[in-house]
Amino acid sequence: MTDHDKILIVDFGSQVTQLIARRIREEKVYCEIVPFQKAAEAFARIKPKGVILSGGPASVHEANAPLAPPEIFTAGVPILGICYGEQAMAQQLGGKVEGGHHREFGRAELEVVDDASPLLEGVWQKGGRYPVWMSHGDRVTQLPPGFRVLGVSENAPIAMIGDDARKFYATQFHLEVMHTPQGAALLRNFVRNIVGARGDWTMRAFREEAIDKIRAQVGKGRVICGLSGGVDSSVVAVLIHEAIGAQLTCVFVDHGLLRKGEAEQVVSLFRDHYNIPLVHVNAEKLFLDALAGITDPEAKRKTIGKLFIDVFDAEAKKLGGAEFLAQGTLYPDVIESVSFSGGPSVTIKSHHNVGGLPARMNMKLVEPVRELFKDEVRALGRELGLTDAFVGRHPFPGPGLAIRCPGEITREKLEILRSADAIYIEEIRKAGLYDIIWQAFAVILPVKTVGVMGDGRTYDFVVGLRAVTSTDGMTADFYPFDIAFLGRVATRIINEVKGVNRVVYDVTSKPPGTIEWE
Repeated sequence: MTDHDKILIVDFGSQVTQLIARRIREEKVYCEIVPFQKAAEAFARIKPKGVILSGGPASVHEANAPLAPPEIFTAGVPILGICYGEQAMAQQLGGKVEGGHHREFGRAELEVVDDASPLLEGVWQKGGRYPVWMSHGDRVTQLPPGFRVLGVSENAPIAMIGDDARKFYATQFHLEVMHTPQGAALLRNFVRNIVGARGDWTMRAFREEAIDKIRAQVGKGRVICGLSGGVDSSVVAVLIHEAIGAQLTCVFVDHGLLRKGEAEQVVSLFRDHYNIPLVHVNAEKLFLDALAGITDPEAKRKTIGKLFIDVFDAEAKKLGGAEFLAQGTLYPDVIESVSFSGGPSVTIKSHHNVGGLPARMNMKLVEPVRELFKDEVRALGRELGLTDAFVGRHPFPGPGLAIRCPGEITREKLEILRSADAIYIEEIRKAGLYDIIWQAFAVILPVKTVGVMGDGRTYDFVVGLRAVTSTDGMTADFYPFDIAFLGRVATRIINEVKGVNRVVYDVTSKPPGTIEWE
């Protein structure tokens, strides 16, 4: 990435830090997120043209409050602070931050009091009032030297500030989220006009650089790629195969938790179409036996993750050993799984492919798309020559149907779930909605309800339907199906899938819910 302008994002633990990266990537500018503890090292390493300080849950008044490395303020690079980032910047540069005032969470209105700033150019005007998204308890009450107020809100009299001479700017509101409608335009002004970053970071550039990195990391070593059949691991497999050819062997573990006909499709695709060496491991009994009686979602994920590692370890030995294990880990996986060591971020749920490998495996991880979002992985897949029909497939979790089967997992429930899910997706495709929806799937609930079929009483399972729209999986809204469509799907499932007598639709957004049920 040495030829591209770079932005460094210092993460103070916000759950939406990744959205800052999304907005910057949309400008075709490369950015890297690092936890605040490693910011000084990263700043020296990547020599960014600009720095963004993220939000976070801490208070600058706490003992050992997270702060930015002092050297970034004297390096002559533009800096943008967001939410906690504004407070940290103000505190470190000689301003004052106070708690105990009225807090702001959610929608607020910002009034622009000074628009003579390149940050606002062409976006907001003096005297205008604009919707923004706030999430703060503390607030800046005294400006650092050299700054002036650009905008105010009801509960934040210093809600947007700037120092044009040093090119330092900060906002109390979150401009990276969609709830601040013109936030992306403000970020664009910072990245393009203030930082002056060239927009030349493309998927073609990423592909070339990723191939170089893979070759440099792997050398003449052998790589095993954990293939699930989903978009992420498939793109990783094709990318690594392009980089090192026959040094790669794909291992497809059929854990018995895949969708209808999926195992056969995966084997056909990679053996016949791509001619990539593939080992197909039928491990259904192993996984389902291990999951028997487990109902806790985290226990399910960890059980599956451990077994994956065990199976890969065994297959590596059968293949005569491999030095590297490749995985399709993505940015959202990382942000939802990893609380940066010593940092304030909060773990939402674990992912089976995040967090490293047991020392006993003596294998190193190759994760070439770890810094990409789902839509960027799809763009990379197209760049690699994969068809739109394949790269446009909805996301499918590594633990598979295990996390779409709350409660105990049984073969009976999995068969019911596969059939119901297949009908649901078939109807979505027939309605021409598949490519509009980010992710759609069925869930079998751990309850039974009374029903009537013909003249008889039934006591069968409930199937929940989920469909969401999203750009990157970090936030999502439920898809507003026509009620006639839902009625048609429910009728088909109840009529065609034995063991189901009730169908419900999930209308929860993310947040507060996650996309998957577990």
